[in-house]
Amino acid sequence: MINIEQLYEYCLKKPGVTEASPFDNDTLVLKVLGKMFLLTSLKGWEEGHPAINLKCDPIEAENLRARYNSITPGYHMSKKHWNTVQLNQGDTELSLILKLIDDSYHLVVQGLPKKLRDTLK
Repeated sequence: MINIEQLYEYCLKKPGVTEASPFDNDTLVLKVLGKMFLLTSLKGWEEGHPAINLKCDPIEAENLRARYNSITPGYHMSKKHWNTVQLNQGDTELSLILKLIDDSYHLVVQGLPKKLRDTLK
């Protein structure tokens, strides 16, 4: 499993990533050029229930939910485009979690105007 510090460091190494708390002091939001790609509850980590919300291709989102008990429709998010990944349920390996983070980041980047995408190179 990944801890909150590793998650934070992994995401901040990506070009254009910043952190924010636009909703409340509990919800950490990681953005690429101002667009969300990952959300997590800090209180959830403290209480031993770490979870992350990630953007996902709608078809892939359905496939992941069918395959993994720890992946469900995005909590408080568009159920079509976001998944919640419960990190302590044991059926998702670190390599999958990192891939899902990368996929979320790239989906958001792909949705940015070309002029903004070019600033990430």
